[in-house]
Amino acid sequence: MAVRVAFIGVGNISGIYLKNITQRFTEMKIIGLCDLVREKAEKAASEYGIGRVYRDMYEAFDDPAVDLILNITRPYQHFEVSRQALLHGKHVYSEKPLGASIEEGRALVRLAAEKKRLIGGAPDTFLGAGLQTCKKLIDDGFIGRPIGCSAFMLGRGPESWHPDPEFFYKYGGGPMMDMGPYYVTALTCLMGRVESVSAVTGRSFDRRTVTCREHSGETIEVEVSTFLSGSLRFESGAIGTLVTSFDVYQAQLPNIQIYGEKGTLYAPDPNTFGGPVRLFRPEDGEIRDMPLLFPNRENSRGLGLLEMARAIAEGRDDFITSSRRTFHTLDVLTAFDRSSQAGRAIQMEKPLDP
Repeated sequence: MAVRVAFIGVGNISGIYLKNITQRFTEMKIIGLCDLVREKAEKAASEYGIGRVYRDMYEAFDDPAVDLILNITRPYQHFEVSRQALLHGKHVYSEKPLGASIEEGRALVRLAAEKKRLIGGAPDTFLGAGLQTCKKLIDDGFIGRPIGCSAFMLGRGPESWHPDPEFFYKYGGGPMMDMGPYYVTALTCLMGRVESVSAVTGRSFDRRTVTCREHSGETIEVEVSTFLSGSLRFESGAIGTLVTSFDVYQAQLPNIQIYGEKGTLYAPDPNTFGGPVRLFRPEDGEIRDMPLLFPNRENSRGLGLLEMARAIAEGRDDFITSSRRTFHTLDVLTAFDRSSQAGRAIQMEKPLDP
């Protein structure tokens, strides 16, 4: 029987989940939708043939027909929505990040263990053809032992295009919490567990002027760091650099590069599932485009949810998008501000036992 899913939140990202679950990942069935703006849920339900629109999230949590809650609310809402779903006996898959603080993430992992329910989450782009090809090239020794890496996500912020950008600059927001999950997840997929983070962070502008059509001319008070730069020490001994910012008009820097004893690997944008993947080895004398070796080159959001649904169906608690990965990602993300405030390197927690 298909694992039965209810959506909490029907915002920008929900469309690709709805499309992929109803058309591709049919091991799952969407039972109902819920959004604070009921009209959004009703429109999506009509478009995708979903049978039920809930009046609030508690009605979804109390529905015995639902096995798994997909939490795609705003980041500062992730904790309470996931907590309530777990308290009501549901498994939970959350959009990134797991929580808005390390304390929230830790509390959710412990509650899930107490309730004997699974909690996992996004991002799942690392399961796509691009990053999986990178992982195989590394595992097969094409660049030898990885000794370092660098990753950059530099832009001017979402206020020019997002229809409601204020939350990006409030608790749980900022470039590291918004886009950093893609980069950190990709790096840990390719390089292994992070051991420590040493960082400096800042807020370049106290206010942002919105230019999107829906709120043009309005001002946002910035409450989070918007320029974060740090060094990662991996458990393997490799060293990495990660920089994220909403304050940069234009930059010409790579998304992700992995440096090995025998060459350099150029990874694709970790917010995508496909390529390109490029490789340099000195014996080749040039950078070569590498063929993608795995499926899911197109937008395959929902793959991580599918992995969790399969674990539920098979009675397993080991799946690749589990809280062991998402909690470690949150630990790294939040360590940038924690390190900057403390003026020292922050050691990562060992993954919490399920």
